[in-house]
Amino acid sequence: MRAIRGAINLAADDALLMQEAVTTLITGIIAANKLEIDDIVSVIFTATPDLVSDFPAASARAMGLAKTPLLCAVELAVPGSMPRVIRTLIHCYTPLKLEELSHIYLGDTAQLRKDLAQ
Repeated sequence: MRAIRGAINLAADDALLMQEAVTTLITGIIAANKLEIDDIVSVIFTATPDLVSDFPAASARAMGLAKTPLLCAVELAVPGSMPRVIRTLIHCYTPLKLEELSHIYLGDTAQLRKDLAQ
């Protein structure tokens, strides 16, 4: 079992933008790591405190993760941190080695983890 990180930022706090962002992020992680839905054990989402229009997990369920355990939490409100960010940690079964995993940081979030961003 492995854990894969990812993040994406939204232009505004809007439920449709959140659904599009979560779908883009999760689809990107799945494709980059050659995963199937059944390979995913669980998904944790965090959102910055300025994102309140919807739950990221609702978007994940809508895209096909309805039977996968999902959890949402609020990211710490650190002064000066990037606004409107959704982060994820996906636990999955994969034959990939740690150094072969693709952590996906999209949009402005690439600067959060330059060591991991693709």
